[in-house]
Amino acid sequence: MIVVTREPLDTEAVTATVREHSNGGIAVFLGTTRDNSSGHGVLYLEYEAYEEMALTMLERIAGEIRDRWDGTSVSIAHRFGKLEIGEISLLVAVGSPHRVAAFEACQYTVDRIKQDVPIWKKEVFADGEIWVGREGKPRPVSR
Repeated sequence: MIVVTREPLDTEAVTATVREHSNGGIAVFLGTTRDNSSGHGVLYLEYEAYEEMALTMLERIAGEIRDRWDGTSVSIAHRFGKLEIGEISLLVAVGSPHRVAAFEACQYTVDRIKQDVPIWKKEVFADGEIWVGREGKPRPVSR
């Protein structure tokens, strides 16, 4: 399951897609919006996505996981649009015959998403906002 959506993410539904009788380990990562960043209070986040390319890249990453960790299944869901504090922006669920592979594959998936998938976030503060993840550096944007 690979999803890029504006809708809230359903942790149980996504996790269920990797629960198989052959999997002894399920690792789940939830990326959530926090209320602070670099000493500034965050009001909310806005995510932008190049949806078609994001889906292509997420499929590619899922293929890498299956190739690298035999018998492993992975599901990825990422939100875009406005997210309030505490909401889930990224959900990665990995099922594997063994727990070590599940943990490794889950971390690898999150790292690859952050590195290559065209989804960017804007942190909105009371006194301004910053885009994170464009051109590899935060870029201040005044209001």
